[in-house]
Amino acid sequence: MVNSTQVSYFTLTAYFDTGRLKHLYFLVVLTLYILIISSNVLLIVVISVNRSLHEPMYMFLCSLFVNELYGSSGLFPFLLIQILSDVHTVSAPLCFLQVFCLHSYGGVEFFTLAIMSYDRYLAICYPLHYNIRMTSNKIAVLTAVLWVYPFLSNVFLVFVLTVPLQLCGNLINKVYCDNYYIVKLACSDTTVNNICGLVKMFTVILGLIVLIIYTYIRILKVCFSGSKQTRQKVFSTCTPHLASLLNFSFGAFFEIVQSRFNLSRLPNMLRIFLSLYWLTCQPLVNPVLYGLKMSKIRNACKDLLFGRKIYL
Repeated sequence: MVNSTQVSYFTLTAYFDTGRLKHLYFLVVLTLYILIISSNVLLIVVISVNRSLHEPMYMFLCSLFVNELYGSSGLFPFLLIQILSDVHTVSAPLCFLQVFCLHSYGGVEFFTLAIMSYDRYLAICYPLHYNIRMTSNKIAVLTAVLWVYPFLSNVFLVFVLTVPLQLCGNLINKVYCDNYYIVKLACSDTTVNNICGLVKMFTVILGLIVLIIYTYIRILKVCFSGSKQTRQKVFSTCTPHLASLLNFSFGAFFEIVQSRFNLSRLPNMLRIFLSLYWLTCQPLVNPVLYGLKMSKIRNACKDLLFGRKIYL
């Protein structure tokens, strides 16, 4: 029986020998990372300097883009090093740190999308009372919750529950460190881990899902009972958010399926893609969705890129 503190490194077994193609894969991943960083930074700057975008919806969007940078930086530099490496190992402290980063990224992402759906619900269903209900203090509290809770809960999940586990191996069948796979290596009792996971699923995650479904049911009622102009306004403001929400949900679903079920019959590249989808497509797609679909952001981007003054 090996204690987790005695495991000095983990080996990532999902990598395979790509030969000369590893440099091509490196360039592809590097290009994706540069696109993610540049597009998200651009939209953060646009929202920050443009006073007309200092509204609740855009403040939550800015938080979303910051989270994309955080999650991408917890994955892509690691992937780039592993692609060029011949020995796919990672030290135990770095592995646990990556688990914390990626899980907290997912938590902040889901919380932000849920709060954004609540914000759209208030704006569409109670337009005359929106500014009274969505005050600056409320925005500050919601922003603090969507960042603080995922971080604190994952400190408990990773450093209190997972790190002390007694491990009987150090092989992780993924291209990055994952809490579920580390817990599977445990030869000690994981009942507390399983109970905490179920409690989190049926309280926080299910609660956020119920909130999102409720808000969109109310939004759809307003949409179908309103005028054509109302429907167009609802679609223009909700379509990017709904597309982002569905993209993240599909990615999380792919991750759960490929982790919990035996998909050894699938090609290795497809399994790697499914495990990376929720971490790569979301930060890459979100700037495109909001940058192109929301006219105020699109126009502000044009003004910034072409050197026109946009903050007055």
